[in-house]
Amino acid sequence: MTDLGRVLILAGGLSPEREVSLHSGRRLRDALTRIGVDADLADVDAATLPALAADPPDVVFPVLHGTSGEDGTIREVLDLYDLPYVGAAPPACRVAFDKATAKAAVAAAGVATPAAVTLPRAAFHDLGAAALIERIVARLGLPVVVKPRAGGSAFGVSRVDDASGLAEALMACFGYHDSALIERAVNGVEIAVGVIDLGDGDLGDSDFGNSDFGGSGDGVGPVALPAVEIEPATGVYDYAARYTAGATAFFTPARLDDAVLRAAAETAVTAHRVLGLRDLSRTDMIVDAAGNVQFLEVNVAPGMTDTSTWPMGLHAAGLDFALVCRDLAARATNRTRPRPAL
Repeated sequence: MTDLGRVLILAGGLSPEREVSLHSGRRLRDALTRIGVDADLADVDAATLPALAADPPDVVFPVLHGTSGEDGTIREVLDLYDLPYVGAAPPACRVAFDKATAKAAVAAAGVATPAAVTLPRAAFHDLGAAALIERIVARLGLPVVVKPRAGGSAFGVSRVDDASGLAEALMACFGYHDSALIERAVNGVEIAVGVIDLGDGDLGDSDFGNSDFGGSGDGVGPVALPAVEIEPATGVYDYAARYTAGATAFFTPARLDDAVLRAAAETAVTAHRVLGLRDLSRTDMIVDAAGNVQFLEVNVAPGMTDTSTWPMGLHAAGLDFALVCRDLAARATNRTRPRPAL
């Protein structure tokens, strides 16, 4: 492994997921520092761009969550500064961050995903909320899950079991985004499957580079990590359940049949490839009572906190968090960055 030089971790920002991002950034910085990597952490604000220009790092590792961190904005800025970075390029981020667009893309590739309707706030205002809600319930049935079209950490997400609660759930959703995705609720086991892509498929002594876990079979390209089963104590995987120690039980690998685990791995890798992602991602899914895996959404900047599922998958695969992140940064430094056409 060649000397990486200075790795700059970008975290924080102003999204509702700021505190989670800072936690992710601190954990990543501490892990890289422990193995001898020169790693700094920067809280993104108005001083960020002058600092990048005055003292450019050798590679950037964004762990910004939410808008601007995952919608392609920060990566577009890094491209303007000709700085290499870990993770997907701006066009792929824009597609993946939009839940409705990502669902359509993976569905076109043959991946199962719950039926959904996506409508902006203006439609309910201009066309009449009562009539639209009636048609949504007729189309999707109940229960449904209402979620912002873009965003993470379960902000603005509600499960609705009765039509009378749909208007309130939509209002909560519109507090985070101007468009709502109303999705047919699927009862089952929630799982998250991380993906890593080191290009050469070198996963050390792990067995997770083989075709049983979503790899190509030759150890090359994106590989799925063991599925993490999510069991919140309250039954709802909301913000508190995600980031409060002990509020959720995690099982890695998930307590599912091997055939279901293979299907989940294939789904995660398919989503990663179809959406044009690179280096790392995390796909959230639900497994129904019949063992069918259904895609929910994908994350281009997975959390790195103590209760985040992407690092849990690494651990279950026998991989070291710090070493994998170092190798992802090294891969980014060797990547040829596109130049704008003249």
